[in-house]
Amino acid sequence: MPTYKAPVADTLFVLNDVLGYERYANLPGFSDAGPDVLEAILEEAARLAENVMHPLNRVGDEQGCTRNADGSVTTPKGFKEAYDQYREGGWMGLSVPAEYGGQGLPYAVHTALGEYLSSANMALMMYPGLTQGAIAAILAHGSDEQKQTFVPKMTDGVWTGTMNLTEPHCGTDLGMLRTKAVPAGDGSYKISGQKIFISAGEHDMSENIIHLVLARIEGAPEGVKGISLFIVPKFKLDADGNPGERNAVSCGSIEEKMGIHGNSTCVMNYDEAEGFLIGQENGGLKAMFVMMNEARLGVGLQGLSMGEIAYQNAVAYAKERIQGRSLSGPKAPEKKADPIIVHPDIRRKLMVMRAFNEAGRALVLWTALKSDVAHRSGDENDRQTADDLLGLMTPIIKGVLTDKGFEHAVMAQQVFGGHGYIEEHGMSQFVRDARIAQIYEGANGIQALDLVGRKLALNGGRAVQSFFKEVGDFCEENRADEKMAPFTKALKKGLNDLQAATMWLMQNAMQKPDNAGAASTDYLHLFGLVALGYMWARMVKVAQEKVEAGAASPLHETKLVTARYFMERVMPETGAHLARISAGADSMMALAKDAF
Repeated sequence: MPTYKAPVADTLFVLNDVLGYERYANLPGFSDAGPDVLEAILEEAARLAENVMHPLNRVGDEQGCTRNADGSVTTPKGFKEAYDQYREGGWMGLSVPAEYGGQGLPYAVHTALGEYLSSANMALMMYPGLTQGAIAAILAHGSDEQKQTFVPKMTDGVWTGTMNLTEPHCGTDLGMLRTKAVPAGDGSYKISGQKIFISAGEHDMSENIIHLVLARIEGAPEGVKGISLFIVPKFKLDADGNPGERNAVSCGSIEEKMGIHGNSTCVMNYDEAEGFLIGQENGGLKAMFVMMNEARLGVGLQGLSMGEIAYQNAVAYAKERIQGRSLSGPKAPEKKADPIIVHPDIRRKLMVMRAFNEAGRALVLWTALKSDVAHRSGDENDRQTADDLLGLMTPIIKGVLTDKGFEHAVMAQQVFGGHGYIEEHGMSQFVRDARIAQIYEGANGIQALDLVGRKLALNGGRAVQSFFKEVGDFCEENRADEKMAPFTKALKKGLNDLQAATMWLMQNAMQKPDNAGAASTDYLHLFGLVALGYMWARMVKVAQEKVEAGAASPLHETKLVTARYFMERVMPETGAHLARISAGADSMMALAKDAF
């Protein structure tokens, strides 16, 4: 059976020592979660993840969700009770403003513990995850009345939320959606249409489900300019704001999925359901993007989470499984064979996973702190710079960490050999669960196009230039430090490749758009390698200082080795990405469609 141990010590090292968590004490919410409180929160979240959520992970995979004759859905055994513990512990409202019943703590804290809970049980944690995204959208674009009506109950967790975008005939191209909204004459709208792939669309864990639904008001313009966003509750609210009459929204079926069986991914039918406009008419996409962007960061976190739990179990197996002898001589002569962790190819897999996971954790937390600055700082320039980097990193975190999360789940499965293909060892579930993260909230090819097509040129390239300067300045500031040289030189080479790729796109994408499309995925991963390398360089600097001060722990010493592996064996991949980008689109686009 798989096991899971939350990496609390590593999280604290990144937040406190590398990212300087205490430096943000002047921002709202941070003073309420100082270092001691932060550690206590993470330790408690770890216990919830390890002891409550994780034991149900396989249960959810084996049982799945059941649609009953009346259209209701029953979640796997134990899910509701685990969710109740999560809700009663106040975890849902951890970073929600206090005026709506939340605790107002930093988003970075919410992100840190979110990794643990998602690693422990990704399918179960999608229920509150969708709710938190819906809360963010209502807070950003809802009226005061809507905020007061819906957000406190969702913050408390007695109501949950969803996001309804996709329809049978359209996925990412939301301009083609057909769900319609007809004014009812009393300020509400009648919503009719069908949505598919709706995570947590129907379940038995909350008293009401608040659906956020994209629809087109009668007479609105075609395409994305005519999309509006609506609140459509499962149960209409009575005069006191409590769930009353059932609304005309129902689960038509549960999708039969490859993974995340414990989450009810539904086909949702709207038959003149009562809905309420959020924000302005025809401004729905802007409002929904608040939820989508938060969800994309959350999905990137899922990629990291799946890679982490898969890695942990691969390490445990590699230490115990004996097979063959070390190439350099027996390491366990008292046994008939050595544990497979002595073999270089097994080490290669484990080191790759570890190197990406630890840098990925740092990158996610660095970005979460940018979100806190963007939303809480009183300095306009700080808010702008942080918001720029937050927007830039969103497609990178979503695309790179989910691609690697799946890749590493498969890699961990390979460590198990034939046993990894057998369900009882649990590796198959990690592979199947991780796969969806590359697809939903915008398939990763869309993330790459968003980065190349929108984020690079946004505000005259202000965000990307800010990132280049920050990484370049770090390399220059540490150039004279001989102990940092192996890391800064590799990072600077990666940064040079990234800048060269950016320049190539500027020179070759405008006159030939296919060049941008052909380069986009390589550019996404090239950017991701540099961002991860920057995190490693920052971690190394702190670890070196600990060593020099005689205060190094095994954690710091291990960081130095893992960072060296990343810089020597992973960072050189930037050159391959640059070569593919520079090749252009000609060979990719040359074949006629009938030649395939």
